[in-house]
Amino acid sequence: MDRIKIAIVGIGNCASSLIQGIEYYRKKKESDAIGLMNWDIAGYKPFDIEVVAAFDIDTRKVGKDVAEAIFALPNCTTVFCEDVPLNGVLVKMGCLLDGYSEHMGGFDEKRTFVPSKEPAADKDSVVQELRDSGADILLNYLPVGSEKASKFYADCALDAGVALVNNMPVFIASDPEWATRFEEKGIPVIGDDIKAQLGATITHRTLADLFHKRGVKLERTYQLNTGGNTDFLNMLNRSRLASKKESKTEAVQSVSGQRLDDDNIHVGPSDYVAWQNDNKVCFLRMEGKLFGDVPMNIELRLSVEDSPNSAGVVIDAIRCCKIALDRGIGGALNSPSSYFMKHPPIQFSDDEAHLMTTEFIKGSRDR
Repeated sequence: MDRIKIAIVGIGNCASSLIQGIEYYRKKKESDAIGLMNWDIAGYKPFDIEVVAAFDIDTRKVGKDVAEAIFALPNCTTVFCEDVPLNGVLVKMGCLLDGYSEHMGGFDEKRTFVPSKEPAADKDSVVQELRDSGADILLNYLPVGSEKASKFYADCALDAGVALVNNMPVFIASDPEWATRFEEKGIPVIGDDIKAQLGATITHRTLADLFHKRGVKLERTYQLNTGGNTDFLNMLNRSRLASKKESKTEAVQSVSGQRLDDDNIHVGPSDYVAWQNDNKVCFLRMEGKLFGDVPMNIELRLSVEDSPNSAGVVIDAIRCCKIALDRGIGGALNSPSSYFMKHPPIQFSDDEAHLMTTEFIKGSRDR
């Protein structure tokens, strides 16, 4: 099989876990490859992915080999594969726009960004880099709230003829106008907002679906999340959270059977706790009524390392995007988007989405 060549925007904790994972599973056999949903997708293994271009804005990453940049501050995720080899791909200065919040600008170098003084990239330079690198797919790992910057890079992908996996809650694949633009150019897009392997949203969705299927009326619910990585620090700026809250809330509402009033559902980031680093803690409560209108409630505490929790899902999203390229399929890929993302173009239950994605991989479903 050909290598899957990817370009990454944002060399943060999520990119670090992804790149570590590619190397980690290179040393594994299928029989001992723990933590993957799929070892083989249409002939592509996890280690068939190769980073060929990268963009960031932090001075500690710009100009460095990607293999070094993934371990630079303010990254703080678990290091589960230390020996990632240098590959000669240097991180290029990206485009700023709204790519980071002003309160993230270096008051604590261990925790926040230190913007590079290099000139910010423009569209022509990004498009040229994507073309010169031979990238098949562009991954968007920008911070939450990067609306303008995410759309800038989506535009660059279209101009360069590169597919897009949009891991962030800026609505590209789920926006009909953007989806049409990708379809008209014959370029696949998967999005929006990556759903972790076993995270707060997928757990909340599973329980909401269980309530519905077992005839329990869900009356109120909340999901409160804390963490200590730059993602949670960034989200202290509440003005950047509109699309994130919409994405996470809709992911739960869509499987609850009967939609809850806004006052009875709260799903979203709650606070930044520095010492948690990349560990994310979710506090989940659901209240409902059983047979005979008898009340019940459930409370759950979930603790996960945030970035590795998404990396395994992204590895599958990349491979599904590549087989769409191989098959000449453009536009929003509804099946993998519904399984891998919180805010896909069309919401399905996770069981339906899993079946649809399996059929897509086998080639019996075109998108």
